[in-house]
This record gives sequence, C-alpha cells and structure tokens, in this order.
Amino acid sequence: MAKSWVNSAERIGADLHLELTGGPGGRRAALIRALREAVRDGRLPPGTRLPPYRSLAADLGVARNTVADAYAELVAEGWLTARQGSGTRVAPGRAGQSSRAGERGVVRPARHAGQGPLKGAPRARGPRPPHDLRQGTPDASTFPRAAWGTSYRRALQQAPNEVFGPGDPAGRRELREALTEYLARARGVRTGPERIVVCSGFAHALRLLAASGVLRGPLAVEEYGLGFHRDLLAAAGVRTVPLALDEDGARVAELGRERAVLLTPAHQFPTGGPLHASRRVEVVDRMSARGGLLLEDDYDGEFRYDRRPVGAVQGLAPEHVIYIGSVSKSLSPALRLGWMVLPEGRVADVLAAKGEREAWASVLDQLSLADFLRCGAYDRHVRRMRQRYRGRRDRLVAALAERAPHIGVTGVAAGLHAVLRLPPGTEASAVKAAVWQGVALDGLAAFRHPAARTPPVDGLVVGYATPPEHAYGAAVEALCGVLPPEEG
Repeated sequence: MAKSWVNSAERIGADLHLELTGGPGGRRAALIRALREAVRDGRLPPGTRLPPYRSLAADLGVARNTVADAYAELVAEGWLTARQGSGTRVAPGRAGQSSRAGERGVVRPARHAGQGPLKGAPRARGPRPPHDLRQGTPDASTFPRAAWGTSYRRALQQAPNEVFGPGDPAGRRELREALTEYLARARGVRTGPERIVVCSGFAHALRLLAASGVLRGPLAVEEYGLGFHRDLLAAAGVRTVPLALDEDGARVAELGRERAVLLTPAHQFPTGGPLHASRRVEVVDRMSARGGLLLEDDYDGEFRYDRRPVGAVQGLAPEHVIYIGSVSKSLSPALRLGWMVLPEGRVADVLAAKGEREAWASVLDQLSLADFLRCGAYDRHVRRMRQRYRGRRDRLVAALAERAPHIGVTGVAAGLHAVLRLPPGTEASAVKAAVWQGVALDGLAAFRHPAARTPPVDGLVVGYATPPEHAYGAAVEALCGVLPPEEG
C-alpha cells in the first residue's frame, strides 16, 4: 500500500491541516508560508503546541530536517517559541495580524429568538447479529471511558452555576470556542464561535435547516446516500434531486437550477473517494454565483489512512457553505453531539428554529467535549482509532485478496467502511446469503436515490469498525463465505 498518513499512538501534539502550495524555496519555504498563514488567520492561536519534527514530517511527507529548519526560522522571526520540555508553541500575540483577518474568520455575534417544531428519528436497530458489519458505527468497546470521565468530572467541578439553568440554543460558549480552534487546525474550517450552532447530530441539523427556511426549493444530493436523510427532507417539504457520481465524486457540472446541494466531499458516502479538487472549486463557484448553499457533511473526515486528510470545502467559501460534523464516528453516536458552522447571515434563522433554549444536547456533555478537545484527549483518541481502523481495513483487504481476489474493494483510503464491487446481478443473492449466515451488512442498492438515472452498480457496504476486536476475525471469515464465486 501507499505510504500512510496516520498519527502513530506514541506521537504527541495536535493534528494540523496545512496546504504546502508551490512557490519559491521548495518544501521548507512552503511549510514556513503555511505555518505563518495559519498563525495569521487565527487557526493556530497563541500557545498552541505544534507537533514534534518527526510527527509533522511523517504527516506531510517531508524530511525531518525540513520541519526542524522551518520551526527554527519561525522561532527566530518571533512567530514561534521553543522551550526545553515544553515543545514548540505559537508565540503570544501573533494571531490575527493579517490585514485579511476579517475575511478569514472574524465574525459578529448574531441574535436569536423563536421556536419551531422538530419531528422524526431514524429507526432503531434490532438485536446485534452474530457478525455485525453494518456501516456507520464505531467499535463501541473503544470509547475512551477513563479520559472522558476525567473531562466530565473536571467540567462538572468547574461549571458555573448558570450551567444548570436554561441553556443557550447556540450551545455552550466553551464548546463553540474549542470547536473553532479544532476545526481550523485539523479540518481547515474558517469560523468563529458566533457562527457555530451545536446540535444533536447530522439529522438534527437537517431538521433545523429545513424548519428555519434555510433550505428552500429542490436540494441536489449525491445519487448514493442515506435514505433516512432523504426521507427526513421529504417530510419537511424539501425535494431532493439526484446528482450522478463517478471516480472523481459528484458530477457538479450537471447541477441544474438548484440553489442548494448536499455533498460528502471528504469521503463520498457510501461509495468512497474524495470530491476532486477541480470539482470542489466548481461547486463553490456555482453556489456563490447564484447565492446558493453547499451543505458539507464531514461525517468521518478525521479518518484518512493513506494520505493527509482532505480539508473541508468550507474553507474556500465560508459564506456559501454550511459545514456539519459530529462525534458519532469519532467517539460515539450515543453522545448526541454535533455542530453546524454557518454563514453569518444564516445563524439567526437557525437559532430561531431551534428555540429559545437548548433542548437537545446535554450541556454537561458539551462542557465535557470542550475539555476533551482542549486537553488533547480527543486528538490522542482519534490517532489511536486511526491505527486500529487502518489495521481492520488492512485485514479485510488481505482476506479478500486471498479468498475472493475477483471482488474489487473501493473506498478504503478513509472512513469506517469499504465497498465490495460484485459481478453484475449478484448483489441481491449476496445480501440474502449474508442474512442466512448471520452477517449484517447492506447492499449498495439500499443507498441509491429512487430517481437516479445512471445504471446501478452491484456491491456490498461493509463496516469494518463495528465489531469488537475479538469478533472481527470471525466476521471477516463469515463475509468471505457469502461472496459470489468467480465466474467460470
């Protein structure tokens, strides 16, 4: 396999999203420019600890000396400080000095009021099957109980009395500030706390956007996606129009007159693969020209294994992209914590739809997540889970190469699931065989938009993150046993 972008478990420091663009001076100069820019626009606030030379060099695919030299020059210029035992940090007073700071994340607070009804919820899953390879769920046994408990106790002890009263519908300020810092450095998101609204997950975000009137008229969606989301939108009166996919992601050139589009740019769900760079620019340009919106579902953006993570599209056009994320894949769907990063002019509408107080996400959980992010426990957990899930991915690919080499495997560079491409006409029988053998998984047909016009593709969506570690080997073995044989 290609050289991996994975933070190993022994590393310390935070994940950074840095773009090493071309220009004079080679990789060292590009890294210096990227770090200066990240400090200028506030994505790396004063005091932020940077990764060690070895870690950042491995993540960026550059020599260790390149990182060391870049750090040394920025220390000499006063951008960074370096102390024995404390590592390299952003120097005090350096953030926000760019004349373009207002363009890159300085925002004004928005007012909010009102209330709107919210309905609907996904269907509950049944009892766990013998071999659970359904997509969308992390390994529940890996939840960081001790670290989360530490953050929860600390948050509870330090919480002011007003925490136990009615909650701010935007979410706790502490969490929105922590998310501002994390999303900027790890996902390239340009925002401020006033543009973040906490919600209980992606479905809740869709309900709020529909109830607020932010989503009006038809919404373009990828031709493969979650039917639950399409049903939710339909119930809210939002018609969805399928957008064809190919190896470069959604064919955004085929957008009609829709003023809004919902995409999964970092890792198309469920087929896999990022939206091509040229198409990211094209869809942003189209939405900007017509005063429209791109809804960016960044459902598993932290989990990329074979190269650096693909940054958020939101960074290209913050006023025309609604960025939506949650901890459902990184920590647990049981926490019911998510967030929207909104264009400035949309915040008040969404808060009006949400209501005058927080009624969905536990305030104590919000404070705990804020502490979990600030103390570095979230970064450490994500790195650890990258290692675990990459190992699961590799075991699945190796087993298929040995037992079913005729089956193609795609979408494995990132995320928590893989797509197994099957011979035409075999998907239905494979899904049926899986049911008989106690293997829970989904066929690609289950995610296809009913109005999609391109020819369907046979395949299985296999979630390799769901089983506990002790059951994973047996689940992969059972999966191999239900795959269609090679055609004679």
